Amino acid sequence: MADDGSRRELIFRSKLPDIYIPKHMPLHSYCFENLRECGSRPCLINAPTGDVYSYHEVDSTARKVARGLKKEGVEQGQVIMILLPNCPEFVFSFLGASHRGAMATAANPFFTPAEIAKQAHASNAKLLITQASYYDKVKDLRDIKLVFVDSCPPHTEEKQHLHFSHLCEDNGDADVDVDVDIKPDDVVALPYSSGTTGLPKGVMLSHKGLVTSIAQQVDGDNPNLYYHCHDTILCVLPLFHIYSLNSVLLCGLRAKATILLMPKFDINSLLALIHKHKVTIAPVVPPIVLAISKSPDLHKYDLSSIRVLKSGGAPLGKELEDTLRAKFPNAKLGQVLLYFTPLFFNFFLLFL
Repeated sequence: MADDGSRRELIFRSKLPDIYIPKHMPLHSYCFENLRECGSRPCLINAPTGDVYSYHEVDSTARKVARGLKKEGVEQGQVIMILLPNCPEFVFSFLGASHRGAMATAANPFFTPAEIAKQAHASNAKLLITQASYYDKVKDLRDIKLVFVDSCPPHTEEKQHLHFSHLCEDNGDADVDVDVDIKPDDVVALPYSSGTTGLPKGVMLSHKGLVTSIAQQVDGDNPNLYYHCHDTILCVLPLFHIYSLNSVLLCGLRAKATILLMPKFDINSLLALIHKHKVTIAPVVPPIVLAISKSPDLHKYDLSSIRVLKSGGAPLGKELEDTLRAKFPNAKLGQVLLYFTPLFFNFFLLFL
């Protein structure tokens, strides 16, 4: 405050150039920008099967899903619900909803039927994408179409269940984007809070908000995350959580990296996948750090490809940090701080 009582605004500017943030672009367009140059690069690896999907294949399938959603009556501004572990269909569904101008809300497959029903009804979901093993949890949902990515349960008098391939049928439409006008402030993702301080609440994340968040992490001369197109990023953290959805999947797509989808955590499987696919970026949480540090089989695998190992979700104690540093002497270690604002999702990586 100045001597005369008036207020002065002090602005501190970085010496680095400003990051260009294309707020006008829909999320999917931003993540798949420059597709012509990188479309043949591997985008997703499905860990259980080893199947690899290129950037062209992922983008093409997402567009087909968008047309399938339109065919099934999902309108712009409506909500689809994803109840899946990490798998390619999760990615196709989320991106397909973005192309359609719809919103995607994702739920933990280990929720109880009551918890799933609460989120489905609170978000007013019109269609739910899941797998057959969760059928008993969703069979009583009313006014919601059920789509299954694997085997399709028998039809009932009330419901005609759909297989995911039905959404991916190419019906000849040129591009679903031509008949939706996506505005920067339109909501594209509806993650639900953990409910730590109350009941879970839907957090409305817009195209502009997520583009801004991703740009701050991977664009510009000094990004918070140093992802590049030659990286292979481990995606074992669940995509229904914003940390994994935003800072693993979406940031990985923007950087044109390869994303290794692991549906559930198992320490030996994780170590074997790092060894096999030469994982370079490993986003984890403290329980996984603890499992890695205590594994007696660590010496059986070549983990030297990891250049960044970052832990988030909870603080990492110094003793565990020191143990990890000793086991990965050539990797940069970081702790993640993440939080929501009313406009977008914030992420900071503090290197240790």
